[in-house]
Amino acid sequence: MGHAEGEVFVGIDVSKRKLDVFVLPHGRSQEVAYDAAGLAQLVRELEALSPTLILLEATGGLQLRAAADLTVAGLTVAVVNPRQVRDFAKGIGLLAKTDRLDAMAIARFAQAVRPEPRPLPDAQRQMLTDLVARRRQLVEMRVSEKLRREAMASALRDKLDEHLDWLAKAIAELDGQIQHAVRASDIWRDDAALITSVPGVGPQTAAMLIAQLPELGRIAASKLAALVGVAPFNNDSGAMRGTRSIRGGRADVRTSLYMATLTATRCNPVIRAFHQRLRAAGKPPKVALTAAMHKLLLILNAIMRSRTPWRTA
Repeated sequence: MGHAEGEVFVGIDVSKRKLDVFVLPHGRSQEVAYDAAGLAQLVRELEALSPTLILLEATGGLQLRAAADLTVAGLTVAVVNPRQVRDFAKGIGLLAKTDRLDAMAIARFAQAVRPEPRPLPDAQRQMLTDLVARRRQLVEMRVSEKLRREAMASALRDKLDEHLDWLAKAIAELDGQIQHAVRASDIWRDDAALITSVPGVGPQTAAMLIAQLPELGRIAASKLAALVGVAPFNNDSGAMRGTRSIRGGRADVRTSLYMATLTATRCNPVIRAFHQRLRAAGKPPKVALTAAMHKLLLILNAIMRSRTPWRTA
């Protein structure tokens, strides 16, 4: 993809104590301390460049402070999954790995791919995101513990049952905190009401979408499907020629949407009929369910865009 004359793209590799910065097309690189003074210096320098896009990788939350300071300064910032940049770097032959080269790969990814800037979570949204993530962790832990219980000697099960009881209470407590966080915001409360108006979509899925898919209702359906990872991609390599698959995207959102779709295939008349039609046409179960996920996401996007609750008519 070409780029317009004068466009500037910045890649920032974030580590605990420093930021490595690479600017295209200048090819200039620098290192600044990752502290208040270093960030202030970086903001001043980047404001003078008026970059088209500044790109950072998601690095376990380390990037949040830098992204927030740059965004507050009015600069255009996007945060992407590191795997996307690594795959891109391999594709263009950038195999060596140093902080400076990582920053250059991020800048080149920004220039070539132009990922869409994503609104950073404010403190309230970040809290909701953390609550939803913690709930998912505990649910996964409970599933693992139940599987272990089946193979465990009966003498050891009492202690494990105590842990299962604790997990159930902790999950229930998080459910309450999540719903309290949603109800505390007029906007989120309205969003949750719209999302849960769709049969099959419950409050936990609504909370996940509010926390981790702020683009819902704000961007085109095709872009949203790609963000979540339910947009099918052609696979024409080897024996896989002619097949379609999904990949990438926001795994947590996709998992939540998958569970909602399973329910919707039973209780949502539109999704149920669509899913049954695909199965009757000979589509494999996984293909039919993925298509139903895609359709459910498009319905949710349309509802959030129009601010009109579900209706079958």
